[in-house]
Formats: sequence, C-alpha cells, structure tokens
Amino acid sequence: MKPLLFVLGRAARVIPSILGIAVLNFVLIHMAPGDAADIIAAQSGGGTGEYVEELRRSFGLDKPLWQQFLIYLGKLLTFDLGMSNVQQRPVLSLIADRIPATVLLMLTAIVIATLLGILFGMIAAMRHRKWLDGVISILALLVYATPQFWLGLMLIVLFSVTLGVLPSGGMMTIGVEMAWPERLLDIARHLALPALTLGLFYVALYTRLMRASMLEVYTFDFITTARAKGVSEAKVGFVHAAANALLPVVTMAGIQVGHMLGGSILIETVFGWPGLGRLLFDALQQRDLNLLLGILFISSILVVAANLLVDLLYGVLDPRMAK
Repeated sequence: MKPLLFVLGRAARVIPSILGIAVLNFVLIHMAPGDAADIIAAQSGGGTGEYVEELRRSFGLDKPLWQQFLIYLGKLLTFDLGMSNVQQRPVLSLIADRIPATVLLMLTAIVIATLLGILFGMIAAMRHRKWLDGVISILALLVYATPQFWLGLMLIVLFSVTLGVLPSGGMMTIGVEMAWPERLLDIARHLALPALTLGLFYVALYTRLMRASMLEVYTFDFITTARAKGVSEAKVGFVHAAANALLPVVTMAGIQVGHMLGGSILIETVFGWPGLGRLLFDALQQRDLNLLLGILFISSILVVAANLLVDLLYGVLDPRMAK
C-alpha cells in the first residue's frame, strides 16, 4: 500500500508542475518582439500594414494577451496545440514526426553517459590516488571543459572525413531501399556520432560524481566490516560501495534530462539530426509562436516524466524513500 501511495503522491505533483511551466512558456514567448505575421510578410518581399494586420487577425494575434492566454489554456486542456502559423500544419503532427528521433538520441546518450560514467567513476575510486585515477580524472576534466559543438566537429573530421567509417549527418541513408535489419544498422551508424557527442559531456560529469560518491561510501562502517570479513576488494567496490553510491548519479541524471534536451538543439544542428531541436530552432527563426509553445510544452512533459521516473527509481534503489 505504501509504495502505491508513494507513486500516487509523486504523480499528483506532475499536473501543477506542467500547468505552471505552460503558463511560464506563454509569458516568456510573448515577451519577445515580433511574431509570425512579421516573418511571413518579410519572406513574401514585404507587405502593407493592412496585409500584416490581416495575418495577425487570421492567426488570432490581434486579440488581447489575456484572451490569447485563455484560448491557449483551453486548448491545452484538450491537448490541442493548434496550427503552425508558418507551416500550416497541426503542431501535434509536426512534433509527432520529430519526437521519435529526439527520444532515440537522448535515450542513447543517457545510456552511454550513465553506464560509462558509473564504470569510470568506480574504477577511479577503486584506484584512488594511483595513476589510473589520475588519467581518468584528467580526461574527464578535459571532456567536461570541451564545447560540445567543437567535439562533434572533431568527431566528424576523425570518423567521417579521415577514416570514413561513420556518416557525418542525417538519421538514415536516403533513397536506398533496405530490409529492416539493414535499416536498423544504418540508423545506428548515423546515431553513433551525435549520441557520443551528446553523451560524452555527461560521461565526464557522472564519472567525477560517482568517484566522489564512492570515496564517501568507502568511509562507512559497513565497508570496514566487509573488509574485516575478508571480502575481496573488487567485491567491496563493485557490490557494496557502488550500490550505495548510485543515488547521487541517478539524481543528477534526472536533473540533466532538461539540460540534455536543450543541448540536443546544438547537436541536432551540427549533425543534421531531424529531431525536436532542429524543429525548435526553425520555429525560433520564424517566430512561429504556436509551434514554439507546443515544442516547449511537450519538452516540459518529457522532463517532468523523467523526474517522476527518477523518484520511482529512488523507491527501488532505496526502499526507505517509499515509506
């Protein structure tokens, strides 16, 4: 019963969080100057004031801001994200076309970051103050300090231009018929560089965090007891210490989902990855307010859902949290 109440309690916090984020998104977007009518008029070679006003009326941008907000909020309650003012397609349809690519990129990057970060952090902590600890710490610091776009470009130069083993952009090879196993392999080859670029920054972060967490756990009494019982140092590190050092890494992984979603905008631009980041960048340039609000709303749901999942994992990793 208590685990169920724990899940329901965490889930109950999601709705007000999402509504608050939706309101904040609306206010911030409408504080920026210009709108889709200005962009469309400019793209058509200019236009009269009457033409621009007619565009604003057709988009509903001529209404007072409070009316626009009530209309926006009413549509959100029915999960109607409206129409893209520039592309003249339902916002939900545009997002649905792009979200699988972004989710695939983020999940792969998170898996790479957490697994490698935890592994390197454990090795560094188990070899504390030895040469391997120093090498891992220096490499983690260098990767952490390297701009992601530069790292992505260098990986393209190395693996695409010099070695020619991985494609430099896109999600799949266009214009070639493939069976599904070959298509999956093709997507995996295109995914490798952007996922590695996005994940390496967090590998460095989780490595340092896991190392510090394990070194703290090593000072606990149960570690001393395990060593006194003759438990091997490898088992002490990989079983006893690592299991108790995971909570900070899990916490950080949940917090970093939003940061990773923002970083995917740059990565998707560098690698031509057809995800939400590219769509958001285009919507910003075109001042497509409905599309911007829709992307931010869906992104907020993804971040809140990720944090809810982290809370539930807390209950699994540390049952005391569910009491």
